Amino acid sequence: LPDQVSPSESTAALAPHRVYTMTGTDLLGASPALIGIASALLTLLAFAPYIRDTWRGETRPQRSTWFIWSVLSTIALISQIYEGAGASLWFAGAQVAGTIVICGLAIHRGFGAFLSGSDWLVLGLAGCGVALWAITEDAAYALAITIAISLLGGSVTVLKAFREPDTETMSTWFISLFAALLGLAAVGSPDPLLLAYPLYLVTLYAMILGAQCLG
Repeated sequence: LPDQVSPSESTAALAPHRVYTMTGTDLLGASPALIGIASALLTLLAFAPYIRDTWRGETRPQRSTWFIWSVLSTIALISQIYEGAGASLWFAGAQVAGTIVICGLAIHRGFGAFLSGSDWLVLGLAGCGVALWAITEDAAYALAITIAISLLGGSVTVLKAFREPDTETMSTWFISLFAALLGLAAVGSPDPLLLAYPLYLVTLYAMILGAQCLG
């Protein structure tokens, strides 16, 4: 008789990507699910003053930056779902939602060109990452390219925060930094692919805050 395969082994054989299960508690002493929900709520709270100030005209978001962030954060969210992320998806999902809302506001109340030649190049690189993902069935390509070009795009906001600190809402970036730290803790596993996106956001938000303080 042929060897029998257990259900868990069969599932693992069919899965094209790694799935990490989260049990128990993490380093903060709370379950990853609770930390993930808390990070999502903080993220939505962080966007509130930015949306308010943009609507009032006190904050002027860079159109191209927020559009690119909307596209890239969506790719990052989908890649994390593919890679088997769990509680940290609360944070990533809230991030995408808030980014898209501000992108919509930036069309009428932001500044700068919507899409320039270099922006199309960025979107083309993101498309290459998605194509590599489709060909190799490995979301790491899409996630790595997304983070790299998103950080480059974020440098525009870092520079703007330094040159014109009054055009950015500091409370948004401060709360976002704390939410990203919780999102990092919500991963609940040592998988570098799942840790990469929230770690990137921690770095970016810290850079924006630092630039605004020094500006």
